[in-house]
Amino acid sequence: MLNITGKRIAIVEDDAASLKYYETLLKETGAEISAFGNGKEFVDAITVGRAHFDLVFMDFLVPLINGIECTRAFRQVNRSAPVILITAYYSEQTKNEAYIAGCTEYNLKPVFPDKIHMILEKYLSPRPAYQVYD
Repeated sequence: MLNITGKRIAIVEDDAASLKYYETLLKETGAEISAFGNGKEFVDAITVGRAHFDLVFMDFLVPLINGIECTRAFRQVNRSAPVILITAYYSEQTKNEAYIAGCTEYNLKPVFPDKIHMILEKYLSPRPAYQVYD
């Protein structure tokens, strides 16, 4: 698994089994993981607590404040960190709303370990400043 020690990842997920699944996969990376069981906890953390995250895994249907509204709130304080929306319920309207709100990716559950790894590689892996060609 990719080593991304020093990176901060938020998981906003109300399903306990799914939350445990993501935490288990992500802890192997060395990243600092913050888990939120509802949208209000997440929004409070980023607004009142001024928490900073390098990447957010966001469930669409979380209680109190849904994933779309959480993303909008996050974009008010962080315009660049990726927000990966994860949902079991696909609709073109929801997908469009997610992208308009500022989500970086829209993924359907289940999200398998190889997909999580690809997301981490894509957004958090260290990249060389330049490429040397022989």
